[in-house]
Amino acid sequence: MSVPQTLAIPDGVEVTRIASERCEHAVHRAAPAGEVRGSILLVHGWTGSKEDFTPILPLLAAHGFDALAYDQRGQYETPGEPDDDYSLDGFAQDALALAETAFGTAPFHLLGHSFGGLVAQQATVTAPELAASLSLLCTGPGALGDSPTRPLKHVIAAIGQLPLLKIHQLREQGIKRPAQITAFLARRFTSQSQAALAAMTQALIDAPDIIDDVARTGVRTWVGRGEDDDAWSFEAQEEMARRLGTHVVIVPDAGHSPAVESPGALIDAWLPFLIS
Repeated sequence: MSVPQTLAIPDGVEVTRIASERCEHAVHRAAPAGEVRGSILLVHGWTGSKEDFTPILPLLAAHGFDALAYDQRGQYETPGEPDDDYSLDGFAQDALALAETAFGTAPFHLLGHSFGGLVAQQATVTAPELAASLSLLCTGPGALGDSPTRPLKHVIAAIGQLPLLKIHQLREQGIKRPAQITAFLARRFTSQSQAALAAMTQALIDAPDIIDDVARTGVRTWVGRGEDDDAWSFEAQEEMARRLGTHVVIVPDAGHSPAVESPGALIDAWLPFLIS
């Protein structure tokens, strides 16, 4: 889960909604004042939201990119029905439909963070002709898996048995945050669809490894992580990058959420790839 450091909306970031043929998404968007170098769609992770990318949107716009972050179906301010398609393919189709509505039919850059990396991989395999590039941030090749430090199966078991607020409070036990952030995280967690949370969590447990399929698309790929990332193992990320014909770029002063923990450092690490 990404944790925004501040909820302030930077100058130049538009807070709006965009309805594609599949879903109406809550979005944060920043576009350059002058010529557009390219478009970027940013896909958040498990229990996350568009706010996980808000700090980097104006930085990307300053370099000529039309940058769009959105709440995935059933997450925070984008509604989802119990019987909606919450498969990885469904989330990928949502991303592609949103990009077409927002950017037209031109290829766009795609970044997926954590669980969003699995969605971005699926989107790239589904429509490689639309991917100007694929960036994978703090994610891995398929499932993260259940572990004592990330007891995802316990979350699955609790959904429908406990209120979402109680699940959130159990996960946050012992963690001290500013009151505004604490309230936001509780509101975000309890706003999501139980069906979406269950499906996303299950995907983190058992999603297949499709990295070889991604590699076969020939789409340019970037892999990065925070220097203290604590989700997928460093070894798994390094092997994923090797299979994609690249290497892992380390973002200093960051853990699992570089876009909110160290936005300037993330842009410094990522921008050379975007403009190459």
